[in-house]
Amino acid sequence: MARPAAAAVPKAPPSKHLMALAVVAILGLVLVADFLWASSSSSPSSLDLPARPAAPVPSLVDKKTKGKVSVGSMDINATFADLPASELEWEEMAEAPVPRLDGAAMQIKNLLYVFAGYGTINHVHSHVDIYNFSDNTWGGRFDMPKEMAHSHLGMVTDGRFIYAVTGQYGPQCRGPTARNFVLDTATKEWHDLPPLPVPRYAPATQLWRGRLHVMGGSKEDRHEPGLEHWSLAVKDGKALESEWRSEIPIPRGGPHRACVVANDKLLVIGGQEGDFMAKPGSPIFKCVRRSEVVYSNVYMLDDQMKWKELPPMPKPDSHIEFAWVNVNNSLIIAGGTTEKHPITKKMVLVGEVFRFNLNTLEWTVIGRLPFRIKTTLVGYWDGWLYFTSGQRDKGPKDPSPKKVVGCMWRTKLHL
Repeated sequence: MARPAAAAVPKAPPSKHLMALAVVAILGLVLVADFLWASSSSSPSSLDLPARPAAPVPSLVDKKTKGKVSVGSMDINATFADLPASELEWEEMAEAPVPRLDGAAMQIKNLLYVFAGYGTINHVHSHVDIYNFSDNTWGGRFDMPKEMAHSHLGMVTDGRFIYAVTGQYGPQCRGPTARNFVLDTATKEWHDLPPLPVPRYAPATQLWRGRLHVMGGSKEDRHEPGLEHWSLAVKDGKALESEWRSEIPIPRGGPHRACVVANDKLLVIGGQEGDFMAKPGSPIFKCVRRSEVVYSNVYMLDDQMKWKELPPMPKPDSHIEFAWVNVNNSLIIAGGTTEKHPITKKMVLVGEVFRFNLNTLEWTVIGRLPFRIKTTLVGYWDGWLYFTSGQRDKGPKDPSPKKVVGCMWRTKLHL
């Protein structure tokens, strides 16, 4: 006998809990679909921007040049600080025996005497190399006095004797020495000079009216700018006095500036306030960064022994103490460092070659170096502008410093 079918059981109405879940699920699907549509219709560059119209993008303004640099993109071109300049034809010459940073150099006739400097942050040189412009060769290496500074020297020559003043003794950010020396380039003999009242890093140094002038630089902590100005009467490599004389202080202190005598006037150009310091308590005097301000000021000491301010450089420039030559009554300055990158805050190297016409007191940019570089050691011979050594940039689009080099380059100079 066939089994009778079971009676149909009536369905219970859905609970309030299940209905709420369904509503949430439907709303979620709608939101996902809306997001996918919005994403597919947006351009890749605008995904991170708000839907409403963006406010105007601010720009950085250089108060000195009134030039504007857009910062609308974080991928800002790192060459923002380069000034327009013509390309010069550079020829690479024989490389120096060692790479140098913060070294010193003096030219006497056809010879460029290159002193000291960092090889690396942990190694400093204590010898002199000589480049002969006549045959474009290096040779004639000899040692410096053991007590002489290894970097951040003040230095000047009278055409035979080279006066080496104060500076940093040792690698990293070790302390300065007040010891001073003079080199007789005819005999390769060294002699002592009276020590400075206090030591300095990279002071502006020059011979003017029979006196050796030393001014500015950084104080003993390597960071605080010094304003002091001293002079010492010298002749034929000998001091005519036993003590340094105090002179009118420099208007703005700091290291790494060019110091020039031209038309019987004393000029001090560029420079900075502040520098790396030794880390407190570090047994190796490890360098740590501190705030720095690079400036473009040019000062001249006149016949009344008063400082007068001249037209500033085209842009702030530092690390140029041996980066200049005087050609046809024009100062030529190659490379250096300028204000930091506005986004990365990294040091920015300089690749321009500047000219300061001493007749018109006008600055121009006459060309560009093969790459940006600081602490160049510059010479001039037979129409050729030479530079060697220093620390160069990371590449055409990254002006921050990288490799310490010993290369030598030259270009025919047409003024």
